[in-house]
Amino acid sequence: MIIEKQENSISFLLLKAKAYFEMLKFRLSFLVAFSSGFGYILAQTSHTDWFVFSMLCFGGFLVSGASVTINQIIEVKYDRLMGRTQNRPLPTERLTKAEASVFALLTGAAGLYLLLLYTNPLTVLLSFISLVLYSFVYTPLKRVGPIAVFVGAIPGALPPLLGWVAATGSIDYQALLIFGIQFIWQFPHFWAIAWVADEDYKKAGFKLLPSGGSKDLNTAIQIMIYTLFLLPLGLLPAKIGLTGINSAIVATICGVLFLSQTFYLMKDCSKEAAMKLMFGSFIYLPVVQIAFLLDKV
Repeated sequence: MIIEKQENSISFLLLKAKAYFEMLKFRLSFLVAFSSGFGYILAQTSHTDWFVFSMLCFGGFLVSGASVTINQIIEVKYDRLMGRTQNRPLPTERLTKAEASVFALLTGAAGLYLLLLYTNPLTVLLSFISLVLYSFVYTPLKRVGPIAVFVGAIPGALPPLLGWVAATGSIDYQALLIFGIQFIWQFPHFWAIAWVADEDYKKAGFKLLPSGGSKDLNTAIQIMIYTLFLLPLGLLPAKIGLTGINSAIVATICGVLFLSQTFYLMKDCSKEAAMKLMFGSFIYLPVVQIAFLLDKV
């Protein structure tokens, strides 16, 4: 009997731990950590302090985890309506709102504290602003209109700038450039996801697509225009001497391939084309950032 109770307790704790881990949205938070680390290494002029690098990435991961947890707390009633989100910990009641709130508070505080200990106050301030924008501005705006995508693109593009600030303690034109590349990338990325998930989003009342929320040629053209801007932006790091010609070539090739997917979307205006564009956006950013890093080294 005692052994059975112990086994039940262990199973319960494991299920809770799994639910808390799901709240962090590991892949999204990992990408935030990766982009922060990218900005930190790119800003280095001499040796890289790998311990500070690891604390920056871990702190960024925790702050991101807190942001997406707050997002899920606010949107729990909408998550129950959508097929892609109805199995999350809160809709399935594997966690309560109170448990998730405490978890968000602890992870957010721990992340900001690590950043304060090992980086600088400006990095902490920008991280906090990112958390507030994503959780308390972008999240409610998703039911208002496409302006949410613009607001959401700011915290989405802040991680590389945070990494740069963690390394240098300041914001300069180079930091703003790597912020700008990720900022513009957010629009085709967000809109491709919104196109694919449009039926689900309509159930929750989310309005993220441009052109009045229509999956039509006008929306596809706007996606193409934002993607087009990535071509000159991808060349600027080489132009200003931040990176070299090799990464410029990689960024151009990736930009052209990414852009070609928007033409397919304009021609087809289908969910399949949007799906390919969405996966293309997932590939574009890390490949280009890795190319910048390799060129820097």
